[in-house]
Amino acid sequence: MGPLGLSRAGLWLSRAMSRCVLEPRPAGKRWLVAGLGNPGLPGTRHSVGMAVLGQLARRLGVAESWARDRRCAADLALASLGDAQLVLLRPRRLMNLNGHSVAQAAELFGLTAEEVYLVHDELDKPLGKVALKLGGSARGHNGVRSCMSCLNSSAMPRLRVGIGRPTHQDAVQAYVLGRFSPAEQELLPPVLERATDLLLDHIRQRSQGSSSSP
Repeated sequence: MGPLGLSRAGLWLSRAMSRCVLEPRPAGKRWLVAGLGNPGLPGTRHSVGMAVLGQLARRLGVAESWARDRRCAADLALASLGDAQLVLLRPRRLMNLNGHSVAQAAELFGLTAEEVYLVHDELDKPLGKVALKLGGSARGHNGVRSCMSCLNSSAMPRLRVGIGRPTHQDAVQAYVLGRFSPAEQELLPPVLERATDLLLDHIRQRSQGSSSSP
């Protein structure tokens, strides 16, 4: 896509988001899904949350709809899931500052912490394991800690994607910032699929619960 196409895409998303913010919505019908990571470092273990967001965008048919939003320093894409709307977010800030982008987007779209999903890497789970956690501590994850601080809450549901832990504790930083090995890359596609399935199933269930509430 050329510069003109990118400019038009950005303008469309800006107008769409303005309508979304201004128009009334049913409670619980919009969700923010944030893939935590470091911008400019795709393919690294620490940015696997962003890889899940890429798979999610492809599944929802909005892979070509990402556009930069300077108000929250992030790339955003809007998608529909039944009657619900999903705001997909990939921060353009470093992992330790991801929370600023997430909180600004939550404010922009009028969402509470409970309506914000965080997708991130998990050292204490092996590659291939994914799990959904409802609230709780950051468990040493700096991106989650940043989100908790900026949202002033620990209530965000979190999709944790296992990346495994290195043998030596002093190698953790190099490990998480490193790229997946060739063998790990072969395992990654089905992991991203399972993570996307788990996330969408949970959002569908919550959306249905919201629609049936008085």
